[in-house]
Amino acid sequence: MKFLDLSPLARLNSFLDHVDVGEYIVYGDLEAYSCKLAGLDKKLSRSLDQEVQQVAQTGSSPLELSKSPLGPLTEASSRKTLIYLILTLNHIYPDYDFSQLRAHHFKKEAGLSRVEELVDTHMLEVSKVWENTPGFGETSFLDTLWSSIDEAIDLKECDVYSYNSDGETDPFGEKATVWSFNFFFYNKKLKRILYIGVKAVSKAAASDAKQDEEEDSKYIYNSDDEGEVDYGMAGEMDV
Repeated sequence: MKFLDLSPLARLNSFLDHVDVGEYIVYGDLEAYSCKLAGLDKKLSRSLDQEVQQVAQTGSSPLELSKSPLGPLTEASSRKTLIYLILTLNHIYPDYDFSQLRAHHFKKEAGLSRVEELVDTHMLEVSKVWENTPGFGETSFLDTLWSSIDEAIDLKECDVYSYNSDGETDPFGEKATVWSFNFFFYNKKLKRILYIGVKAVSKAAASDAKQDEEEDSKYIYNSDDEGEVDYGMAGEMDV
């Protein structure tokens, strides 16, 4: 996968890095990638493809495979889609490993209108911050967002997918997260994927969670200290 350095997306990505909307902080990622594989991506792609093919050929539930959210996994195009989604997540969130994900971890969205409605609703407060931020508020946030996405990926030609977070082993599993969403816009003709992932983190909950972690680490440290008992002369006599 090759990262596409597109200035409209870079501008939005810079803004979404940290948006304070009052009670919570919004963090967003907006990036586009070419589906041309090379190096480690090609190696992982080959490995994943072989593994999925083996399951498709020897698995005990062929009906499930034929009805996967990404299409029949017996078909190369469906397996490619799965691989591209996994590789995109690996690139955007390098601190996590998504190579064990499979088709059931993703969902194909019914249409673009629902996706736009969900994004617009969640980003309402972000739009207000955009309007009041010098250098950003010339045009509305949502108009800028969707026009930039359309310019990069040609929305009318895209299939849209989302990742079903398990809430524990990915970037969306933070306890203080109020809401989150993620979408992949995949244009097969352009061989390009655009990803948007956004989460809102409660300031109060994040502060409480940090305090709990500090108290837990302090308890562990003290417990270790208590485990070291000095027997003085008695210890020497036992020896």
